Amino acid sequence: MSATLAAVVLSLFSAVAYAAAAVAQERLASRSPGAGTLRLLTDGAWWWSVVLNASAALLHVAALKYGTLTLVQPLGALTLVAAVPLGARVAGRRVSAVEWRGTALTLIGLAALLVTASGPAPDDVLSVPQALAVAAATAVAIGALSRPGTRPGLRHATASGFASGVASALTQTVTVAATDRSDSLLSAQVVVVALLVAAFAAGGLLLSQTAYQGGLGAPLAVVTLANPLAAAVIGLSLLGERLQGGAAGVLLALVGAAVAAWGVVTLSRSAPEPLPVPVVHEDHPVAAVLALEPDSAAYEPSLVPRQPNSGHLTAL
Repeated sequence: MSATLAAVVLSLFSAVAYAAAAVAQERLASRSPGAGTLRLLTDGAWWWSVVLNASAALLHVAALKYGTLTLVQPLGALTLVAAVPLGARVAGRRVSAVEWRGTALTLIGLAALLVTASGPAPDDVLSVPQALAVAAATAVAIGALSRPGTRPGLRHATASGFASGVASALTQTVTVAATDRSDSLLSAQVVVVALLVAAFAAGGLLLSQTAYQGGLGAPLAVVTLANPLAAAVIGLSLLGERLQGGAAGVLLALVGAAVAAWGVVTLSRSAPEPLPVPVVHEDHPVAAVLALEPDSAAYEPSLVPRQPNSGHLTAL
């Protein structure tokens, strides 16, 4: 199996796990709006979503071993694609035509990106000064986005996407440095960067939980777009990654990115008609995570934020 194919397959499984975790997080946030972090730490359902996130993260780390940042990170859009049928299955409804259109656009855009971003397994890594500089700049951006103000859902989602994208870039440095370069697992580079990975990964998780209090659709779309943007900037500017095909490849990549972004936004804005009596199927493989309350049949998880009277953001 080629490095590119291995990275794509691992990214696909990672996206499915992330999608299940995102749906679970959104339902938990909807059930307990405004709940603090300490309250979440005592909720078993939240810990199940953490387990799903951790599993997805491990698959993502493996993908970063075989693929470049510019290849692996855009595949994170598959999370939203996977969330569509999962959310529909749990809600007991069919996938709408708008959702199918958004899925098709996303997959077409990703296919164009795969052509231009595919390449050999990564080799370059960030030095400790580079990693610290990236971490400092990202921390400043996250702090600015997390301040009180308007559109908190989208701002926290953007901050979460930046944190996750930087965590992935730093993770790739740890993985490559600890394996391909025969560095000790206790070397200064590996230890420092691993600590930064832990900080940004945890921060991204908590920021996304806050963002999902306004619904899943728009925040997840913003996270999906901000994540590869942050990682691509690092990969292209600091790790020597290049797009295939010269000027034509760059143009194809830009078109693909635009089409994928269009698909992501379409998915986030899709508004399927709710069923009169939504059903949570007990035989669903993630029912234990998604069925947060025994009597939660009155709630239908959706990829669309709730209406304005909920007090939360309702559009991208």
